[in-house]
Amino acid sequence: GQSAFLELMIAQLENQDPLDPQENSAFVAQLAQFSSVEGIDKLNNSFDSFAANAISNQALQASSLVGSAVAVPATSADLDQGSFVGGSFNIPSASSDVSVNIFSDSGELVESIALGAQPAGEVSFRWDGTRIEVNGQLNNFRSTDPIESGRFRFDVLASQNGEIEQLDTALTANVNSVTVNANNQLMLNLAGVGQVNLSEVKQFN
Repeated sequence: GQSAFLELMIAQLENQDPLDPQENSAFVAQLAQFSSVEGIDKLNNSFDSFAANAISNQALQASSLVGSAVAVPATSADLDQGSFVGGSFNIPSASSDVSVNIFSDSGELVESIALGAQPAGEVSFRWDGTRIEVNGQLNNFRSTDPIESGRFRFDVLASQNGEIEQLDTALTANVNSVTVNANNQLMLNLAGVGQVNLSEVKQFN
């Protein structure tokens, strides 16, 4: 620090050889070095303060998402009674056969929905335990009693280049709260999905 530097400088002056005193240029060089170090230290402190303020501002803005829905990469979500699970998947190239398989938390297949041929692009869906809506069109009704609640996994299979591939899915969930983790990253706590980094959000609904 500054006080320690001045103490060392005064001690140096008091103990120098009076017959061969240190040149002024040496002291000027030392002062210049100290000023550089002090300037860098102040710059680091200013940057840390700026980063902390930026994170606080981001957290404040992200808190406005509480209560709204976002789409994030996920395969499982909770279905609550009277609500639905929304999601989407991207088909890389036109497929002759696309299906959505829905499994219970125990791994039991509870629904298999054949969507048939689909063009390339983004496909959105909503499932309420009774029927599935694909790109805004109702596609299937359960012949048995509707499923009212539970945790379910969504597997989307598509024929691509003569082979069956599983496509990545993004599911919609409500934001319950926003937190900042130990690495100063903004995390969204999503109902039925869990904690997800804000940067992973694909869509704000």
